[in-house]
Amino acid sequence: METYENLQSILKSVLPEGRNPLAEPLLNGRELEYLKDCVDTNFVSSVGAYVDRFGEDLQKYTGLKHAIPVVNGTNALTVCYELVGVKRGDEVFMPAMTFVATANAASYLGAIPHFVDSCPQDLGVHLSKLEDYLGEIVEVRGETPFNKKTGRRIAAFVVMHTFGLISPKMPELVKLLKSYSIPLVEDAAEALGSTLNGLHAGHWGAVNAFSFNGNKIITTGGGGAIVTNSDEMGERAFHLTRVAKKAHPWRFIHDSVGYNYRMPNLNAALGCAQLEQLDEFLHAKRKIQRLYEDAFAESNQLTMVTQSEGCESNYWLPAVLLPADLSVSLDICLEKLNAQGIGVRPVWDLMSTLPMYETCPRMDLANAENLAQRIICLPSSVSLGLHQ
Repeated sequence: METYENLQSILKSVLPEGRNPLAEPLLNGRELEYLKDCVDTNFVSSVGAYVDRFGEDLQKYTGLKHAIPVVNGTNALTVCYELVGVKRGDEVFMPAMTFVATANAASYLGAIPHFVDSCPQDLGVHLSKLEDYLGEIVEVRGETPFNKKTGRRIAAFVVMHTFGLISPKMPELVKLLKSYSIPLVEDAAEALGSTLNGLHAGHWGAVNAFSFNGNKIITTGGGGAIVTNSDEMGERAFHLTRVAKKAHPWRFIHDSVGYNYRMPNLNAALGCAQLEQLDEFLHAKRKIQRLYEDAFAESNQLTMVTQSEGCESNYWLPAVLLPADLSVSLDICLEKLNAQGIGVRPVWDLMSTLPMYETCPRMDLANAENLAQRIICLPSSVSLGLHQ
């Protein structure tokens, strides 16, 4: 119980009295003004000026050439996978420690998730283990990679920027995957505002996804975006997410199976107002992280997860690690703290433990299995950083 009491004491020293949810949105800008404009002009659905503006604003903020707003991050990922060529029966490599959308999006296309281990330092892909593993199981025929054990084509590799942290080894990962002709997709759902060596999340993959769910650093209510520097993929993503309809004044000409994924104008209006405040939100999130780091600095049992050199994280969710020997129960800590109104959460159940994915191929997941029993995500609503 000593570890729990230490954790409880530290959190209470940082957090204000009363209820402290994990990550509530802050709608404190021009949201109502823009929403009223949608209603007044009668543009509330998937056609409207805010949809175009939100995509353009995302391009400017991230430095990426194309940003296509869609209805949610999972749909964004699904289209990303299709754009890099994922087909039924293919394998898609991804972290076991990720949100279920990363795996579900592959399943929607009939592909099979293949789970890889995590790095304890940055919670990204464990590069050295991955390099050894790919050397064991990948066979490249011509320019096409196959899993020697299953015979299936390896269609993509997905990296997920956990809690907004970007691994400093992204350039090495890109080089490794290129040597096997495996396309890279970034699941950057949590990483808007995060950079590595000055490059914003989304600059390493062929095509990548953001999320703007209610708990993300900015929200559109529900929503996501497909981002890329490829003109071909950007144009194709735009086309596919608008039910693959060719431009015509009155006819309905669809040239392939498309998706009705375009973000509604109402949601995009929220996004425009939120994006105007993103720098302020980032300042607040990073302030919250510093407060936690200072408070946990004297603990010899509890360790904050911090960004690696070169990474400027948005710190979407600050996280603390319980002792490596697992001498304290994660569930007990979560139960007791939540009972006191402190909205802590664990990391997601590993994908390899979920019933629909438990038979999927995977490498040794020792690090991810350990981390899943030790990570506690801490309250980090933007308002907390603004009011400290």
